[in-house]
Amino acid sequence: MLDKLQAIKDRYIYLEEQMADPELIADMDRYTKVSKEYKDLQPLVKAFEEYKQLLGNVQTAREMLRDESAEMREMAEMELEELEPRQEEMEERIKVLLIPKDPDDAKDVIFEIRSGTGGDEASLFAGDLYRMYSRYFEEQGWKVETISVNEGTVGGYNKLVLEVSGEDVYGKLKFESGAHRVQRIPKTESQGRVHTSAATVAVMPKLEMEDVDINKADLKIDTYRSSGAGGQHVNKTESAVRITHLPTGIVSESQDGRSQIKNREIALQRLYTKIAEVRREQYESEQAAKRKSLVGSGDRSGKIRTYNFPQNRVTDHRLEGDNKNFNLQVVMEGDLEPIIEALQVAENAEKMKEGAMG
Repeated sequence: MLDKLQAIKDRYIYLEEQMADPELIADMDRYTKVSKEYKDLQPLVKAFEEYKQLLGNVQTAREMLRDESAEMREMAEMELEELEPRQEEMEERIKVLLIPKDPDDAKDVIFEIRSGTGGDEASLFAGDLYRMYSRYFEEQGWKVETISVNEGTVGGYNKLVLEVSGEDVYGKLKFESGAHRVQRIPKTESQGRVHTSAATVAVMPKLEMEDVDINKADLKIDTYRSSGAGGQHVNKTESAVRITHLPTGIVSESQDGRSQIKNREIALQRLYTKIAEVRREQYESEQAAKRKSLVGSGDRSGKIRTYNFPQNRVTDHRLEGDNKNFNLQVVMEGDLEPIIEALQVAENAEKMKEGAMG
């Protein structure tokens, strides 16, 4: 592990030197990539320096155990009692830092909320989710652009499409994809009975053409008039966009945005995501021994979380034991960090297991 950490530190020093090169500074694209890699390596290099110092102190204490003085040996034993557990903790921390990051984690996202089963109550719940996520986005300092809004008949939303940008957006929000179930007494319910309804969340990383290696010549782009409620503008102009990836036959379309330019961008994002997903599935099917990840792929059909209002409890079904339940009132105020952190820890533990098996 020390050799690997030293190689990472050497890379870090090389990047630091590169960032002072006037040629690199003049090329903003390259400079941005180099400075990002440099920043990403900082926590690991810092941990490596702490770890080396700790190992040095452990070695000194062990040498003191051979001292003729009983007092020195006693001091060394006390020192080791404190240092050895810290060494184990440090090694576990470094193992987590060494887990390869998902390259999509740093990307911005297209974020969709849709009402599911449950009629008007599902739309109201979609509205509650929107408020919850809005508070979380604000707390993170992320920028949010509303692309499309389709309001429910009694309040809430049938569908919302947002663009969320900032630091490590997909890395945190990827765990939100799936079905969110609510159990509560609806405002429309006169008998006071608890109903169950649902909303779905879909989180797609904003991918670029080079991320999924697509040739522009392989894309067929068609425009057409949007259908459904959307006002005169939507129905009179060909603002909707359909994109076909000719080699695979994968089709993506969008009529969510108000302009053809925005719909083209959304359709492209959906296409990149679909192609990336197909390639990921092909890769995973080749890895016969690879187990299904704890947090899954974010399939909408999978129920990931239940919001139980009578019991003031949110349960994340991908977590285990006491770690899976959270205070509903706190969560609905946008405090999602404890849930997301628990899911990140679970994902890292799964990756470490797979690394050990591999």
